[in-house]
Amino acid sequence: MSAASIGRVVQPRIDQDTREQVLSSTFHVDASNPDKDDTITIAVCSGLLGLTAILLVYAWCNYNYRPIRAKNLTWTTLIYCATVLWFIGNLVTNNHVRLVGVWSNCKLWVLWFRVFFVYVFATMTIVRFYALDRVFNQKKPFTRRSSLVSGAVVIVFNVTYCLVNQLISNSLTVEYIPSLEACKITMAFRIAAVSVQWVLWGACGVLIFRLRNIQSSFNEFRESVAIFLVIIGLLTETSVTNLHYEYYIFEKKRRTQKTYVDVVASVLVIWLFIGFPVYKSIFDRRNYEQMWLEKLAKEGPGNTYNINSNPQGTTAYAKMDENLDSGFNNSQLNYEGNGINSAYMNNHRPFGDPDPFNIESGMSAHVPYNDNLLPMALCNNMHNPLLNSPSLFAASYMDSPSDGRHVL
Repeated sequence: MSAASIGRVVQPRIDQDTREQVLSSTFHVDASNPDKDDTITIAVCSGLLGLTAILLVYAWCNYNYRPIRAKNLTWTTLIYCATVLWFIGNLVTNNHVRLVGVWSNCKLWVLWFRVFFVYVFATMTIVRFYALDRVFNQKKPFTRRSSLVSGAVVIVFNVTYCLVNQLISNSLTVEYIPSLEACKITMAFRIAAVSVQWVLWGACGVLIFRLRNIQSSFNEFRESVAIFLVIIGLLTETSVTNLHYEYYIFEKKRRTQKTYVDVVASVLVIWLFIGFPVYKSIFDRRNYEQMWLEKLAKEGPGNTYNINSNPQGTTAYAKMDENLDSGFNNSQLNYEGNGINSAYMNNHRPFGDPDPFNIESGMSAHVPYNDNLLPMALCNNMHNPLLNSPSLFAASYMDSPSDGRHVL
């Protein structure tokens, strides 16, 4: 007997003990009403999200620390916001609260919070990988215009999918059964929702495969693979839970497990994005930034990125519009301030000992240095670069050019 037919037979607002008995006998599960274990689940997951919020706040407070600044905090923060709203949708979808009052609007919480923000999370992550692909493989910039267009595509795609499902009859998608205080989610809706997730993350996998040869200062490929493995694990668990355990929301063990897996996986993705540079900024701030800058300089256009360093040429990466004007023409990296003060510069040469940045030998060789003992190549205009590097895809890594354009 279906949940809908049960809803027509059982009188509304049955007491909670009777509800458990009806659910258990009808769906052959060990049904349990929301209780203190669900409250604990909500508290623990909220704590994980709160800890991640602290991570992001710290990252924004240290935005001028270059390894953090290169990680594109804007998109990472938007992904975090999608995670929080996804979790709120899980409260209803996974039956952690009594579905009465405002919580009884199943289509709002299941479709527009859980499904919608699961898709937003996926599509925003895809955009982040697409930015890497555009810069590293296509040798094109990811400008403010590209960012806005990508954001518009994310919104239009997800709103269109959810709006179509909103217009379809509740009996074919998601409906509320008052007598059981439960949301009925049809199998067809589950299959469609899970299938779209696999398609989205499959596209993400293709982009990650295209990034396989990247070996940059920002560890993009390794981070991407780690994130992809986390998501594939999450998708596998989601598919099995929704398609095999259709009534998992009535079983306390399975619904709490589902919520924990969703939150831990989504939070882990954000920590993989920015956790390492934040950790280094706390425990090894100056040494890591020095090493990071040296590695960035060594990975110049002659090796990893294969960028044309012809002073008279315009690289594909620097090309900002159809007229091939460079967005770097008025932009310079501030290596003489912003994070490493003058006293530190005088006592610690950030490009001092390891070859090829040995100051003493360089002064008498072919590497010119400025008054702060930095290689002049690091202070040159980005249009004539040693560091015209695709790793500079991150938003605001360099000072914004005068015409307002920037690289994501």
